Parts: sequence; C-alpha cells; structure tokens
Amino acid sequence: MSDQLINITLPDGAVKQFEKGTTGLQIALSISEGLARNVLATKVNGEVWDATRPINQDAEVQLLTWNDKEGKSTFWHSSAHLLAEALEALYPGVKFGIGPSIENGFYYDVDFGDKTVDGSELEKVEAKMIELARQKNEYNRKEISKKDAVNYFQKKGDEYKLELIDGLNDGEITFYQQGNFVDLCRGPHVPNTGFIKAVKLLNIAGAYWRGDENNKMLTRIYGVSFPKAKELKEHLQMLEEAKKRDHRKLGRELELFTFSEKVGMGLPLWLPKGALLRERLVSFLKKAQDKSGYQQVVTPHIGHKALYETSGHYEKYGKDSFQPIATPHEGEEFLLKPMNCPHHCEIYKHKPRSYKDLPIRYAEFGTVYRYEQSGELHGLTRVRGFTQDDAHIFCRPDQVKDEFVKVIDLVLYVFKALGFEDYTAQISLRDPETKEKYIGGDEAWNKAEAAIIEAAEEKGLETVTELGEAAFYGPKLDFMVKDALGRSWQLGTIQVDYQLPDRFQLEYVGSDNQKHRPVMIHRAPFGSLERFVAVLIEHCAGNFPLWLSPEQINILPISEKFIDYANKVHQLLEENDIVGNIDNRDEKIGRKIRDAEVKKVPFMLIVGEKEEQEGKVSIRKHGEGDLGSFTPEEFVKYFKNIISESLNK
Repeated sequence: MSDQLINITLPDGAVKQFEKGTTGLQIALSISEGLARNVLATKVNGEVWDATRPINQDAEVQLLTWNDKEGKSTFWHSSAHLLAEALEALYPGVKFGIGPSIENGFYYDVDFGDKTVDGSELEKVEAKMIELARQKNEYNRKEISKKDAVNYFQKKGDEYKLELIDGLNDGEITFYQQGNFVDLCRGPHVPNTGFIKAVKLLNIAGAYWRGDENNKMLTRIYGVSFPKAKELKEHLQMLEEAKKRDHRKLGRELELFTFSEKVGMGLPLWLPKGALLRERLVSFLKKAQDKSGYQQVVTPHIGHKALYETSGHYEKYGKDSFQPIATPHEGEEFLLKPMNCPHHCEIYKHKPRSYKDLPIRYAEFGTVYRYEQSGELHGLTRVRGFTQDDAHIFCRPDQVKDEFVKVIDLVLYVFKALGFEDYTAQISLRDPETKEKYIGGDEAWNKAEAAIIEAAEEKGLETVTELGEAAFYGPKLDFMVKDALGRSWQLGTIQVDYQLPDRFQLEYVGSDNQKHRPVMIHRAPFGSLERFVAVLIEHCAGNFPLWLSPEQINILPISEKFIDYANKVHQLLEENDIVGNIDNRDEKIGRKIRDAEVKKVPFMLIVGEKEEQEGKVSIRKHGEGDLGSFTPEEFVKYFKNIISESLNK
C-alpha cells in the first residue's frame, strides 16, 4: 500500500482507502452529496473531531449528523461560539468565561463589565447571530503555544481565558476562529456557521465563575439552535407544554410540597397530599421488594467522619458534603449522611457470614444530604436533602449476574407500573485513560463490567455505552427514561462494586472453609423519591396513575341536605382504602366540578336527591365526563379493577 494511503473503517464494517489528509467531509462526499450536506462532525477512533480536520492514519470513522448525540453537541457548541461572536460585535470589550453545549442547547457565561444586559436585549442578539450565521464563515482550528495564547488574551484583557490557559500545557491549546471572533477551545465545531439556521435565546441567569461563590457573578445566557426553522418551532411548542407541566408549578397547585427559606434552601417540605403520594410509592416498592427477598433496615441521619473516609466517599465527595458536625467531645466529627452504603456495610459486618447466607439484600428508604450550590438547586430535581430507595445486595462472585438480572426485572416492573415505557439502558464504564479517578484494580473492574454487559444482553435491553460515567468504585447500568415530551431523564441505577467490601473488610466463609470477600450490588429503581416524583409529575402532567393519586375521589353534594348521605358514601370508600374528600362548600355543583377538574381529581361522585333515593352516586371521570350511576359498592369494584389492571398489566 502506498505511504500516502490510509484505511478508513466505516460503522458498517466496510474498509475504504483514502489519501492521507482526507477529512470526514470528503469521506462523506465520496458516499453521497446528501450525506456531505448533513455531516456536522467526525468521530475518529472514538474521539469527536471537526469534519474538516485531516485524518493522517488508519482509523475507525463515524460521520456524525443531527441524528447523533455527538452531532447535536457539536452543533450547539458551535452555536455558543456564534453567540459569543454576536455579543462581542454588539458589546465591545465584553469578556467570556465558558460556553459549552448542554443537554438541550448551549450557554455562554459572560462578563459585561459595568453594563447590565437583561432579557429585553435577547432578540437583538438573536438577530445578530442569524446575520453572522448567513455569512457561512468557517470554524478554523489552530494549534497554538501557551505563550502565544497568553499574549493574545493579555492584549484583550480577558482574565477568564487567562485563568483557563494557566491550567493547560503546550501541545493541548487550540484556538478556533469564525469571522472576526477568536476563542480558546478544544472543539470540535461544525464546518461553518451556515449550518445554523434557527436560534432562540431562552433566558438569562447569574452564574459564579467556575461555580465558586467567592468568584464574580457572570451573566449566563442560555439558548437553543437548529438546522431547520421547523425544528425550532416544534421545540418551542414543547417548551410551552413543559411550562404547563413544570413540577414546581403543579406541585404548588396540587398542594404536594413547598420550600421555606427559614428551613433552608433545597430542603423540601412535603404537604399532606405529597406525603401520601410518597407513602404510596414507598409502599408499592416495599411490597415488590418483599417478594424479592429484601430485608428492610434503618440507619441514622449522621455518621462518623471516619466511616466515609474508610469508604472513600469523603476523599471523592467531601467538598460536596455538609461540613463535619462538632460534638462536645474533642476529636469527634460527624457528617450528615451523604450516602447509605457505608452504613449497610457495617450492618453486614455485625456478625459472621457463611456462603449459605448469601445473597443478603438490605433495603432502606434512607434520607441523605449533599451540599448542592445554591445556583444549581431546582425544585425537587436538585435538592440538598433527598430520600433514596436504596438497597445493597451482598453476594458471592458466582451470584453477581443472576442478582443483577433480578434487579433489572424489578426496575422494569417499576417503570411499567408508572407509565415509563420508553427507556435506554446506559452501560457506564470506567474510562481507561483516566484510571486515577477510580479505586480498585483492573481485575475486579473487568469482572464487574463483564457482569453488567452480560446481564444487559441476557435481558435484551437497548443499550448505549458511555466511558467515564462509572461510579468511582464500580461500573453501573443507568436507565435513561424518556418522558411524555421526549425529554431524557436518568432514573434508576444498578452498580457492581468489588471495592467497598474490600475497604470494609467484609467476609464470608466459603464452602472451602476459607474466608472470602462478597461482591456488593448497589441499586435504586427510583434513584431518589424527590427527583422521581418531579419527573413523574411532569411526565403525567399531574394526572397520576389511580393507585398513586393522593386524592382519588371528591364527593360533591348538590346541597347541604345531602351531606349526611355523602358522609355514608365516604365512610364506605374509606373502608375500602379509597382516599378523598367531601366538598361541602356552599357552591353550585358546576363550580365544584370545575375545581375538582383543576385539581386533577380522578373521580367525582355527585350526590343529590335522586342518588340518595336510589342509593347510588353519579360518577364523573377527570377529563372524560359522565360515566353514569353506580351503587357505592359497584363503584368500589370498578375502582379496584382499574388499579388491579394497571399494576398487573
């Protein structure tokens, strides 16, 4: 083969020869002009590059488009640079922090100096972005020395970029330029600004430089962009629907939870209806766990600092924990519990174990505490105190795969019962290039990763693999669930851990009468009750499954003359575990029905003279209207059949 030719392996396994220096864009053009028009970036041997960057060696290549996750990320990161270019043109002297892509769009952190920029100016910035995009300026990559990079940003007086450069070495610094704008950036970017056809800047927020409250507050501008105007229109419609479903809004309207500054930011207060919702979720999972051989345990809300030093959590996450609690006795330090697993290790350790005892499955709805930055708190999805549906399975190495499969079954049962039918299982592995982030040796990691991959294959799960997303002590299977609006959420996780049993010196006596280490499986189908409830509210827009609804019925007397009969009906329903209230307000029946509809009460039972005489109730179903007349006993049977079908389908 000529020295000037390289072998390119495409995703379908085909191998083609190209000249050295060929770009991903040229490879796409060799396949079809249509593909070339849509290629945003190139994945070369697992690393995402500019589609215009030359390839000089044999490589596995994937051509990334808008349909690929990395393609969207490249598009949105390029849009962040376009935003910065527009801002620099409109506000000379502006300084820039960082401008990454995020799950749905991008942002840039900006220092406007003495000028105040608010939401009223976003349309002007959008118009400038589109004007610049139409120039179709190429995103040009240039490797640059650290000295030259420092000189460039010293002249601009941009202390933020200088601070970023300070942490870099020669050989790893690149600039990107489009038009007259130059930025410090690793890339990659789309070929030119003309790919960006539609832009919407969504909102402005404050963000401390590098997330440190001691640093200056910068202006963070969020945006989203698309290659077609139609896609932007559809996205904005989705955002409007998302506003209606916002769990913070519905949580307030449905009286589920609240927050109090006096109690503390990020510490939710569950109101009676929300507490009942939580209890129903807990009861549902406990029942399923009992059938699967789990034993309930309870651990305290604090633990000795040494406990988390032993586990390795303090070294890795100490800065995200609440600071040690001092006691009257010198030398004692406790932490608010940041996780449950070290406590469960100590429970396992309290007596000798035999191989015949395993697996042992401990479950706990344990509340833990993490100190999230105030700017990162968001309703129930990011809080400082949350309850995990935690469980830890201690098993022999030969039991790992079977136990892992059983946990997958439990997670899928939970998703099905709660209406989450669209999900992908993410196999989160260690990144071989950053092994220092993880604890433990290669042999244990390889065994753990193999067990997860085999279990996922056995269950026929649709999977994606992500390097670098493992927990610091072991690989995991994360379930990425799509809600009714197509948004992806990480709900449910299963992790294999060879490290904590070693750190805590956990043992069992094997059939050979020798001592062995158990393997530990961490699992949480909900993840946390708080986050799960938030996602569930937005997924079903507050219309919970009937079995879960905290207010399943409202009894609506037509007038006060029928309150006694309403009370009799209510008593019968309560005896059958049907939860609800009597609306005995002096209001017309139409108003009572409208209010129950707004509260998303699943069933309204109307009682008046005819109903009392016939010993019946008139039933209305939320969102559907009149169902006719039932005796209370008939309604109970109808109600229970709905619940039975939903939990056993």
